[in-house]
Amino acid sequence: MNSINIQTEKLNIIEWLVKLQDQSIIKKIKFLIKNPKISTDWWNTISESEKMSIDQGLADIENRKVTAHAKVRKNYEKWL
Repeated sequence: MNSINIQTEKLNIIEWLVKLQDQSIIKKIKFLIKNPKISTDWWNTISESEKMSIDQGLADIENRKVTAHAKVRKNYEKWL
């Protein structure tokens, strides 16, 4: 994206912000402004239970406690 397009995009965002009435979106934007590093890593935006679930899934893969997609699909195809 060249600098002209970036400037246009920023102006479009400013125009959108001026009209914005949703307080929850304003709070999220303020959070992003105050915490730019946090907002760049999705890992920091998910709950602890989601993180634990992902870690468990990765451990299952490492320990070969997985089932092939084709096998699962075959078992459940009558409901799909």
